[in-house]
Order: sequence, then C-alpha cells, then structure tokens
Amino acid sequence: MKIAVLGLGYVGLPLAAAITKLTNHNVLGFDIDNSKVEAIVAGNSPIDDEQCEKDLKEITLKATSNSDEIKSTDVFIVCVPTPVLDDYTPDLTPVKSAIIEICNHLEKGNIIIVESTINPGVCDEVLIPLIEEKTEMKAGVDFDLAHCPERINPGDPKWNVYNIPRNIGSTSVDATKVVADLYREFISAEINEMPNLKTTEATKIIENTFRDINIAFVNELAKSFDVLDIDLKTVIDAASNKPFAFMAHYPSCGVGGHCIPVDPYYLIERAKQSGFDHKFLKLAREINNSMPHYTINLLSEELNNFSKSIKGTKVTLLGLSYKANVGDLRQSPSTTMIKELEKRGAELTIYDPFFPDKSSVSSLDEALRDSFAVVLATDHKEFKGITAEKLDKHGVKVLVDGKNCIDMNSFDGTGVAYKGIGR
Repeated sequence: MKIAVLGLGYVGLPLAAAITKLTNHNVLGFDIDNSKVEAIVAGNSPIDDEQCEKDLKEITLKATSNSDEIKSTDVFIVCVPTPVLDDYTPDLTPVKSAIIEICNHLEKGNIIIVESTINPGVCDEVLIPLIEEKTEMKAGVDFDLAHCPERINPGDPKWNVYNIPRNIGSTSVDATKVVADLYREFISAEINEMPNLKTTEATKIIENTFRDINIAFVNELAKSFDVLDIDLKTVIDAASNKPFAFMAHYPSCGVGGHCIPVDPYYLIERAKQSGFDHKFLKLAREINNSMPHYTINLLSEELNNFSKSIKGTKVTLLGLSYKANVGDLRQSPSTTMIKELEKRGAELTIYDPFFPDKSSVSSLDEALRDSFAVVLATDHKEFKGITAEKLDKHGVKVLVDGKNCIDMNSFDGTGVAYKGIGR
C-alpha cells in the first residue's frame, strides 16, 4: 500500500519511520514545514526522540511539503496538532485542514486514520460530514475513517512507537481489522479493536484527564501542606509503599505538553454541548493552571525573608521545556512564569540547554553568576546536579525548586534557602 503520514512532529515522524523500517509499504511523510522536511530527507530528526533519530539513520524516509505528491494513496494517517484556543475551546483547524487536503486526493476504497487527539464525536459529527461534503462519497461505503489515538511519551527510553499498545475503531468492522493488522506489522504490543469511533476517541481523552485530575489533587495538597508545614513528597513516597489502590503523582510548578493540559478541554467542551457540566475536570484545570503563579509567589515569600522583592532582583529561570531532557515548549509552565516575573519587574536571566536561541546566556555557570534567586522550572539532567555549594559560589541565596528534583536536605546549614512545591 501507499501510506501518507500527514504531520511529521512527535507523533507522525516516529510513526512514519516505524512503518518504513518494519513493513514493505510505500511510505510518504507530508508536512507544511519545508525546513522540517529537508532535515528528514537528509536523515536528521527535527524532534528530540532517540529512537526516531536512530531509525532515520537506518532507513530512507521519503518526505515532502508538496501536497500533490500524496495523490494515489491507499491509507492517509493524520498526525497534526489539536491545540486549544485562548478561551480553552478546542481548535480543530489543523485536523480539518489536513482532512480537506486529503479530500483533494481521496479515491474509493481509501482509508483515513486519525491519530490526532480529538474529543468523542469529532469523527462522526465533524470529519465524516466534512469528507462526504467535499468528495460526495459515503463513509463506510466508498471510504473508511478510522481513529487510533496517538500514544507517545517524548524522552521516554522505554516506551516508544514500537511497544505501546493501541486502540483502533472505524466506520466498519472490516476496516477496523485492516487498520489493526497494519499496526500489528510494526508494533509488538496489543492492538485492541474497538466497537466504534466514539468509544475509541474517548479512550485518549480519559487517559490524560485521569492524569490531570491526579496531578491537580497533589498540587492542591502542595498548597495545603505548605501551610500545614508537612513535606508532601515524603508523604507521597510513604503512601507509595501500599501495594494496591494507590498511584503516586507528584506536584510541580505546572503541567505542560501537548496532551494533559489540552485534552480535558476537549471533553469539557463537547459535554457542554450536550448539556453536561464537567465541574471536576474544570476545577482540576483551574488548579493546575494556577501552579506557575503559585511558584512565583513562593519566590516572593522567600525573597521577603531577605527583605527583598521580585522587582529589581536578579532572578534566573532554569528550563523552558515542559519536560526534562527534551526541547519542547508546548504549553510549558515556564512561559507563564516568565511573563509573571517580567510583570513583577525581575531582572531576568533565562537558560535552557535545549533552547540556546531563547536563552539569554550560554551556560549554567553564566546563568547562576550574580543572580540572587533561581527558579528551577525544568528538571533537565544538567540542572539536577545543582548543589547549595555551587549556588553559594555564584552568590545565589534562594532556590525555588519547581520540580522537587534537588536534595532539599543538602541545603541545611548553608547560606542558601531552599523551597520546593509542597516542601
């Protein structure tokens, strides 16, 4: 088969590489970003993914930004972003745009697979009507639409596109089997055939909403335990030795990435259209969205102990990425914290080794030098080795550890104040 993968980011690129590597299908990657395409054609990965980087050295992946080249395709796989707008309502523009492009080349018997995260009902209520209108073909008769929610965990050395189980649903039982068998060709994990599109869409939404709710729970505990003078991390570690009915989640300066801070809004909005108010989900989002502001307030409180305010104080923010050891800014809490620090008048220094172009200095030592306070926003490997002695050497008096990744006890008896989230 000829397979076209639309969207060559963290989802689409590893997928296209995997299909190319382990099957005999003719794979073509498509992306509107020509610089990304040029890198891929040269065998270089434009994303931080060790497995994908390795794959691109072993295969020749065809890629293009010319949409005419996706004609005569048997299977189209949509892997474009599904963000939210400023008011937190779903933005389906990228998915619709990809579908419309596919419609220009859709032929009878083709299958469209959507991996992009969408709320329950999008396939049946939005995408199928759009395709039928554009092509005058009938879903389940002339073409099939399937959904296989992406499951990717950037920077994870264990779980990747080859070994994560997947769920697949479609417009027909036969098409579901065809798509499932395609994924079985390159994935050595369970491929679960779902009864329909809507239940398949719901799986990804609840996976990430589950995490968002639990993170919100511990983030609220962090605020509570702070006033109760209880070390939350110690409590969670102790609770984790229960062998059943407990799953550890840890507080931080905020929730980022392309899934957890986005997907709940898709379910909230769709349920609202049907008259249901997801109060619990909205509260979880409110709590998690508050954490960057809370973290900067912790900094302000620590500075008060030195009779200083944020205004006019040299503050270093370490980390821009939402996640350790990857270069990914999507929904990063650092963005909010930078705005907050600038608004409060801090003399701000920014450093992230994965974003030299967005950093104001070129090294960790330079970032720490002459700063009075440090906010650690991303637990990159380079930052986890920071010690009180190193900070003191550079004149730093306050560390706010937004990821609780530094040994708090090592600061006892030093001249540097440590403050974690819920610690």
